[in-house]
Amino acid sequence: MKQFSTTLMAMLCSLISCNAQTAYKSVEVEEFNKAIADNNTVRLDVRSAEEYATGHIEGAINIDVRKPNFEAQSLQTLPKEKPIALYCRSGKRSKMAADILAKKGYQLVELNSGIMGWTRAGQPITKEEVDLFSTPKGTLVKMHCIKHGTVRMQIGDKWIYVDPVISAVQPTTDFTKMPKADYILVTHEHFDHLDSVAIRQLTKEGTQLIINPRSSEILGGAGDVMKNGDKKKLEKNWSINAVPAYNTSADKQQFHPKGRDNGYVLTIEGMNIYIAGDTEDIEEMKKLKGIDVAFLPCNLPYTMTPEQLAKAAKTIKPKVLFPYHYGQTDIQQVVKLLEGSGIEVRIRQYQ
Repeated sequence: MKQFSTTLMAMLCSLISCNAQTAYKSVEVEEFNKAIADNNTVRLDVRSAEEYATGHIEGAINIDVRKPNFEAQSLQTLPKEKPIALYCRSGKRSKMAADILAKKGYQLVELNSGIMGWTRAGQPITKEEVDLFSTPKGTLVKMHCIKHGTVRMQIGDKWIYVDPVISAVQPTTDFTKMPKADYILVTHEHFDHLDSVAIRQLTKEGTQLIINPRSSEILGGAGDVMKNGDKKKLEKNWSINAVPAYNTSADKQQFHPKGRDNGYVLTIEGMNIYIAGDTEDIEEMKKLKGIDVAFLPCNLPYTMTPEQLAKAAKTIKPKVLFPYHYGQTDIQQVVKLLEGSGIEVRIRQYQ
């Protein structure tokens, strides 16, 4: 009888131990690399923002597991239907994060040795910041901050680049190491927005260059020309509108005259992304409705002051605002001016 009780206890302990095991897979670098090769996999860095800024796995978003709002931010950001590949410095914090997320029903792969093991294995890292969104239909939209007015977006397996520039704005960007573009958007002709070499480096068979009339003339008639007010279908459930971008202040109108340059509104499966180009807070912004993400410029003397940008944001009412093209502007002024507005302001390295 005593032997039976001992055996039963052992079985119960084993069962409890089994149920207590982590509901995620902890892997080493080679298997982790295979996991993140899938475009549907979300890459998640759970270190601090400061650590993330020093270098991270390409395409990884950052949510700090040690912040008290980690769980809430994760639930708001990470799609339940996509696998999550997460890591930290050495593997301790990522396991803590995986425990939290596993209880919420996420599919998880965790890098056991962290980014330290990743770099020891000779794998690359980057400093390019990434933000993650989902369309109403569940397609992932990853927004990669390059610099100034240059943005790249991965939408499913498609790549969109906005105003790609190599060295006219520092730091120099090597587009030959980036995925080729499915779409390239050019807002206007200035050297920090129109770069024929960058366009050539990103072009593959089938790349569609969407461009304002004057920039097309400079490139010898290249591209699919759109002027203010034009609308075009890109893919099934994808469209683009060319909207006005210009200066209104008397001392700025020579920079961006009315009617010449474009802003763009991308509509992707019901998600609206506004890329303003170089503009001030113009009257036409009142017509923009249902904007989910907005990129608004803030760089004197060419575009808006922080006060103008805040006014424009309150007119457009995006859910998320990225101030961009901001040069040496104290961009934290925008954050302060929009406190309590309900607009989430995300500051990225768009100097």
